[in-house]
Amino acid sequence: MQILAFLGQYLTLNELAVAAMFLTFIVMLFRGVPVAFALVGVALIFSLVAELLLDPNRQAFRDIIAFDRTGIDYRRLGTLGGRLFGSIIKNPVLVALPMFIFMGLMLDQSGVAQRMMHSMQRLFGALRGGLALTVLLIGIILAASTGVIGASVTLLGVMALPQMLQQNYQTSIATGTIASAGTLGILIPPSIMLVIMSDQLAISLGDLFMGALFPGLLLGALYIVFIVVYGLLNPHAMPLPEKHEHVGWPVVREVLLSVVPPMFLILLVLGSIFIGLATPTEASGLGALGATVLALLNRRLDYTVLKEVSRSTLNTCGYIVGIFLAANFFAFILRRYGGDEIVEAMVTAAFTEPYMIVMFILFIIFLLGFLLDWIEITLIVMPLMLPIILNLGLEIDGYGVVRNPSVVWFAILVAVTLQTSFLTPPVGFALFYLKGVCPPQVSLAHIYRGIVPFVILQLIGLAIVFRIPSLVTWLPSVAYGN
Repeated sequence: MQILAFLGQYLTLNELAVAAMFLTFIVMLFRGVPVAFALVGVALIFSLVAELLLDPNRQAFRDIIAFDRTGIDYRRLGTLGGRLFGSIIKNPVLVALPMFIFMGLMLDQSGVAQRMMHSMQRLFGALRGGLALTVLLIGIILAASTGVIGASVTLLGVMALPQMLQQNYQTSIATGTIASAGTLGILIPPSIMLVIMSDQLAISLGDLFMGALFPGLLLGALYIVFIVVYGLLNPHAMPLPEKHEHVGWPVVREVLLSVVPPMFLILLVLGSIFIGLATPTEASGLGALGATVLALLNRRLDYTVLKEVSRSTLNTCGYIVGIFLAANFFAFILRRYGGDEIVEAMVTAAFTEPYMIVMFILFIIFLLGFLLDWIEITLIVMPLMLPIILNLGLEIDGYGVVRNPSVVWFAILVAVTLQTSFLTPPVGFALFYLKGVCPPQVSLAHIYRGIVPFVILQLIGLAIVFRIPSLVTWLPSVAYGN
C-alpha cells in the first residue's frame, strides 16, 4: 500500500492501472500461464477493477460486456465472440496465414532441404567455414520459401549441427550460425509475422512483402560476410575438413538441381505478387500447392505426412487465433483505461524529434523482445504505436506509389527488431528449438554465446534500414508502379 501511495503522487489512477496490467501479464507468463489465458485473465481482472473502483456509476463493466460505450444489455455478451471471430474470418489477408504455414511445414517434409545440404556441402567443402556458409545459404532459401521459424531452425539443427561438430567447429559459432540462419524466415517473405502486421496496421501485405525483401537479404549478406571474416581471423574455429572432393561440373549440376525446385517455389509465390498476377492471399495458395507438388515429386508425400502437416497447421493456426482473440480483448480493456493516450503521451514526452521518437519505440520493442513473444508484441504494442507514427509526419519517400510509406517503413523496422527476439534470452524461441535437437554436450551457454555476434549484426542491419528507408519503399514502388 505504501508503494501504491508513493506512485500515486506521480501517476494518475488510470496510469497505475495500465502499468499494473502489463506487469500482471508478464508475471503470469513467468508463472507458466499460457499466453491466451494470461491475456484474457488480466483483461477480466482489470475490467472488474474498473467496475468496482474506477467507475462510481458502475457503467464501465456493462459497456465492456456490450463491447459498446453506450450499451447496457447483458444479453449482448453472446455477440462478443461473434464480433471477434467475424472480424478475423472476414479478413482476406489472414486467409494467407494457414496457407503459408502449410507451405512451410510441407516443404519441411519434402526432402528439398536435405538435398540442398548434401550438394552445397560438396560445393563449399574446400572453403574455410564452408559448412557454415552452406547453413546460411540454405537458411536464406528456406526463409524465402517457408516463413516458419520452428521448422527452419529444427531442420538446420538436425542436418547441420552434428556435421559441424564432427568437423571440429567451435560449438558456439556452430549453434549461433544455425539459430540466426533459421530466424531469417520471420523477415524474408513470405512471413507469417508480416501477414499479422498487415492486418494490425491496416496496410498492404504486398507492400510489406516487397519492402521486407531487401532488408532480409541484407541481414543474410551480413551473416555471410561475418562468417568469411571470422574464418580468416580465427581459422581454428572453423577448420577445413580432412577430405574434400574436387569441385567439378557434376557437383555444380547437383547443386543446381537441388536449388531449382525451392527457387521455383519462391518465384511462384513472390513473382506472382511482384508482377501482379496474384494477390498475396492467392499466392499463398499457390505456395501451398507448390510445396505439396515438391513433396510428391520427391516421393515424400503419403497419407501420414499429409495428416501430420495438416494437424500441425491446424494447431499453429489455433494457437495464433487464440492469441488474436485474447489480445483483442486485452487491448480493448487497455484502451478503456486510456492506455493508448497514456502510451502516446509517455513516448512523445521522452523526445520531441520525430526520428528520435521512432528510435525510442524500437528500443522499447527490443527490450520487450527479451520478455514477450513476437505475437504479443505485434498484436498489443503495434496498434498502440500506430497513432504515434501517423502523427509524427515522417517524410518517407513512397515514390508516389506506396500508400502510407512511413507506416510500411516502421513495420519493417519493427520486424527487423523483433527478429532479435528469437535470439535473446529468456524467451528466445530459436534458442529452445535448437536446444531441443542438440547433442547432450551442447549446453544453453554455448548457444547464448554463439548468438551474441549475430544479434549485433541484426542491430547493424536495423541501423542501415533506419538510415536508408528506400531499402524498404523502392521495391514496392517498382512492383506496383507499373
